[in-house]
Amino acid sequence: MKLNRILFFIAITSLLIACKKDPKVQDQIDQQEQETVEEKFDHVVEQFADLKILRYQIPGWDNLTLKEQKLVYYLIQAGLSGRDIMWDQNYRYNLTIRKALERIYTSYDGDKNSEDWKAFETYVKRVWFSNGIHHHYSNDKIKPEFSRDYFSSLLAATSTEVSKEAYEVIFNDEDAKKVNQAKGVDNVALSAVNFYGPGVTNADVESFYGKMKSPNPDKPLSFGLNSQLVKENGTLKERVYKSGGLYGSAIDEIIKWLEKAKEVAENEAQGDALGLLIEYYKTGNLQTWDDYNVAWTAATEGNIDYINSFIEVYNDPLGYRGSYETIVEIKDFDMSKKMEVLSENAQWFEDNSPLMEEHKKDSVVGVTYKVVAVAGEAGDASPSTPIGVNLPNANWIRAAVGSKSVSLGNIISAYNNAGGSGRLKEFVHDDEEFELEEKYGQLADKLHTALHEVVGHASGQLNPGVGETKETLKNYASTMEEGRADLVGLYYLMDPKLQELGLVEDWEKTGKAAYDGYIRNGLMTQLIRLNLGDDVEEAHMRNRQWVSAWAFEKGAKDGVIEKVTKDGKTYYDIKDYKKLRDIFGQLLRETQRIKSEGDYKAAEALVEGYGVKVDQAIHAEVLKRNEQFTSAPYSGFVNPVLVPEMDENGEITKIKVTQPEDFATQMLDYSKNYNFLPEVN
Repeated sequence: MKLNRILFFIAITSLLIACKKDPKVQDQIDQQEQETVEEKFDHVVEQFADLKILRYQIPGWDNLTLKEQKLVYYLIQAGLSGRDIMWDQNYRYNLTIRKALERIYTSYDGDKNSEDWKAFETYVKRVWFSNGIHHHYSNDKIKPEFSRDYFSSLLAATSTEVSKEAYEVIFNDEDAKKVNQAKGVDNVALSAVNFYGPGVTNADVESFYGKMKSPNPDKPLSFGLNSQLVKENGTLKERVYKSGGLYGSAIDEIIKWLEKAKEVAENEAQGDALGLLIEYYKTGNLQTWDDYNVAWTAATEGNIDYINSFIEVYNDPLGYRGSYETIVEIKDFDMSKKMEVLSENAQWFEDNSPLMEEHKKDSVVGVTYKVVAVAGEAGDASPSTPIGVNLPNANWIRAAVGSKSVSLGNIISAYNNAGGSGRLKEFVHDDEEFELEEKYGQLADKLHTALHEVVGHASGQLNPGVGETKETLKNYASTMEEGRADLVGLYYLMDPKLQELGLVEDWEKTGKAAYDGYIRNGLMTQLIRLNLGDDVEEAHMRNRQWVSAWAFEKGAKDGVIEKVTKDGKTYYDIKDYKKLRDIFGQLLRETQRIKSEGDYKAAEALVEGYGVKVDQAIHAEVLKRNEQFTSAPYSGFVNPVLVPEMDENGEITKIKVTQPEDFATQMLDYSKNYNFLPEVN
């Protein structure tokens, strides 16, 4: 499960603290050196449309052994080999359209100073960023700002062919929404995402999987996770992602590199887990997937870790099918050690939460937390990346074995170094709020990420006999789970326990900064990502709004949060932080009840009542106030490029880290070197 697929524009915490060795004096010297390096490194690549492209470094790379560097390199190659799977999962014409756009982009020799060409170039980059023709966050189809006639002239000038269907869909209103989460419609039929074939409906999906029974009902298999559901002659059938199956040509490349990675595994547990992942890719067997997740969760030793396969279900309107993604990670030992205290005290947080007693876990097991440096990403994690991840997603594995939580330290550091404070000053209520954010905001965000991932996703349990959340809460499952984890973090951010554990110097001021930022974002500033009149549809945006709006309404009688107008501008000013914490606790208790009992009606009422509709007057005001700022509201990354040096026998002797020239260069290189899928329609 991911935290904040896109970060908001204000400063987000840095998890990279360069304290490498004793004594303390050396820590301070090393930190100053690290800060100097960060200042010299240019994090911003370019900006276009509503997007900013950043780059990140890989701290600690030179401290790895050659064997460890090889492991990282092979895992990255495996991840990139499946890149095109994500494109096809997102939409059935994406690969066809991308190849046509790239042929034009690389071979057109006409006027490249015209407004039409600039509009075409921006469109291509937006499609690259979103892994397809639908916006990565809003799910709306990206509208080209050039005409049909101009596009036709580019096709003719470059001798580029594209099918009639693919051509038309660029400009028409068909398949307008990649994922449609609207209430009262057939979400599957109205979603363009390529998880379901033509004619498949919500009822088909629920009927098909409702008949499936796991061999062990206490360990339910993740039915539908790695397949496409289609109708053939009126009969529903799964097309499984595996070697020899759907996406088999790319999966064979993934397997090839994973086998190389297994040969240089750091330890037996890591190697065994990789072996099970390889077997899963070969067979598509969901029992093997669970066996792999158990082994991967237990493999906690070593400097290198990874995420690879069909995992997050946000892109499925009904929450069954996993999007392909990969993240390769190098452990940040010092910061991970500092934050292990959360894992060590996970049971205390569970015992002292405001949940109903029957919804608390008697034993929170196996929660591991690491701060990591990302070495490479692909699929659903790139160019748009999470900042924190907690896996595996299966509730029974989390309860019986545990989970792994990571914060992506160098990604967060890059966000911090590429940001500014202009928008913050515009939307804070007063100088005190600004100063709290400036002094404590980054730490507050870091702790919220950690509490969300380590404590939040690991907390609570389902009532006996209640099905998996995707079955009970359906299209509301993702936003309810993310909101629940957010609420755990919010509840404990105003707890003196954090100071007792040595995580903060002033728990109250840190908590206030966290509450200010969350309410400000949930009720106002995240709206810059929407067009006026749009509903909120993305799961994380929804959960931030329904948490904030519910808290605002419930505290209105006591004036907990005051809506203030100054000089014609709206602000939200928290008057009573203690009461707000109590309100967050009440909502956490109710949200856990909804999940534990599988109460779909209550989930629907909460999300639809507070998380979907937008106050149009506030939205218009936010957009107007935001016009003065040129920085894009969304950011993503190019990945560093690992370049191996070989000896005369073809053995790797050294691996060098380089940075890509620009966004277009990396996207074209990826398309050329990791093009393992045919144009699947």
